[in-house]
Amino acid sequence: MTELRRARSIAELNERGENFQTEIGREKGLTFQPRPTDVFISPASKSGTTWLQQIVHGLRTRGSMDFDEITAVVPWLEMAHDLGLDIEGEQVAFPRVYKSHLHWDEIPKGGRYIYSIRDPQDALVSSYRFLGGWWFDEDAISITTYAREGFMADWDKQGHWQHVMSWWEQRDNPAILFLCYEEMKADLAGTIKRIAAFLEIPLDTELFDIVLRQSSLEFMKAHKRHFDDHLTQAARNTICGLPSGDSSKVRKGQVGEHQHELSPEILSELDVIWQATFGAKYGYRSYQDLRHAIIAHG
Repeated sequence: MTELRRARSIAELNERGENFQTEIGREKGLTFQPRPTDVFISPASKSGTTWLQQIVHGLRTRGSMDFDEITAVVPWLEMAHDLGLDIEGEQVAFPRVYKSHLHWDEIPKGGRYIYSIRDPQDALVSSYRFLGGWWFDEDAISITTYAREGFMADWDKQGHWQHVMSWWEQRDNPAILFLCYEEMKADLAGTIKRIAAFLEIPLDTELFDIVLRQSSLEFMKAHKRHFDDHLTQAARNTICGLPSGDSSKVRKGQVGEHQHELSPEILSELDVIWQATFGAKYGYRSYQDLRHAIIAHG
């Protein structure tokens, strides 16, 4: 029997990742035909996806926590088939809601979409901690190695920046609600109200209080098993050659954590990428410029 162990190099990490999705599962997600009322939560990885799943599910169910893992009630569109979930069927409440990490060019069209944007420097740190608890050995792969050989690799063809730009091109599309992760942290109450209005869900005082409490960091940390990937691990770990690990997605959620985690050299390299993408295309000199643009977009 093949030994199950976490990756000890980026090459090994990429090799394990090749088996994570099946071609048929991804194809079923890509060719899904949405209803106009269907909702897709599709940010770049580590940019508030699970948080938004909890908010939207709470709004549509008045705070039901009757699920083993959030993925069971808000399916991951391009992974659902591999987890034995039916994306075509009815869900526990209306509207149907799906998680995704697809670019705008790939995601099925015809529904409604919620997209949160996060500082890529913080997304990098969050990605490293999440994958380090599940996919690779942090003693073998440093955050600097992961940044250069993983997160920033092929940045001009794929990855975080290309994902965000594909969606930001659609910023005037009325079917998409754009949110800023940092503003979600600063004003969770306002975020809940914006999402409820976008989804046309009546927000009475009782429902608002329930969702505000149940989407707080404290509540989600206290119920972290509801928000990890243990169902995904059970379905895909052995195929990917991985042992069981910590797949919790609710960690710190801090804004500005990169300042303490990343070296000046890595921060400089990240800035070069920023200038070559958002700087060159939109004139945003920093993530803060984009953040202000998101707020102004309203």
